[in-house]
Amino acid sequence: MRDVLFLPLADGVELAVAADGSAAVGDKPGDVVSAPTDVVAYFAARVALLELLSVGAEARAVVLQNFIADDRWEALCRGVERAGRELALSLPITGSTESNFPTVQSALGVTALGTVASQRKRIGMTPETARFAVIGRPLVGAAVLAQPEWVLPLSLFAELLVSPYVYELVPIGSKGVFYEWTGLLAANRLRFRSCSCPLSLFSSGGPATAVLISYDPAGEPKLKQQAGRLFFPLFAER
Repeated sequence: MRDVLFLPLADGVELAVAADGSAAVGDKPGDVVSAPTDVVAYFAARVALLELLSVGAEARAVVLQNFIADDRWEALCRGVERAGRELALSLPITGSTESNFPTVQSALGVTALGTVASQRKRIGMTPETARFAVIGRPLVGAAVLAQPEWVLPLSLFAELLVSPYVYELVPIGSKGVFYEWTGLLAANRLRFRSCSCPLSLFSSGGPATAVLISYDPAGEPKLKQQAGRLFFPLFAER
């Protein structure tokens, strides 16, 4: 199941809504993982935006729910703007801040809003002949900041998004590669018995540090060239 809500608008166009939340990551004493506020917002925004773009939607705006502090608003916006910039997007930002009561841990919600033509949704497009791969390494928590070289660059995601060889893209979430792979198979009514991958199939992907793709085998050399060492094949047993 894709983590995007679709609502009909008019003339075959739908509103697409994707969201992500972050808690206990930031610069407060009670936070479990220490990170600058703008970095927290950047990674939360990338999850929501990647979910939105991967289903074929065009991003239109971002909504922030700031439970950190009033004086963090500008830093949060900078993080969102950075994610947008790396995806060649310039998006309006609105939202709300909890300014009545102080919090002991950082918490943030990011919602990305977009539109998509009903006939252009990028869902259920993977044929039986497709191959699969994970681009990037699933990371979570402090590992995200400690191993930036394994995090999928948003510029590479943008390239994959327009590649003629890629059928579908699915950001890896907290349930890991196997969960996203089985969801992709179900959406396409494909049946495989098992799979293997050089990566752990069950490690959390945290803030979408990796993405699962289904692709045309003819494009494998090009995709490997684009992704370099971030390309991890997922072998499916039929």
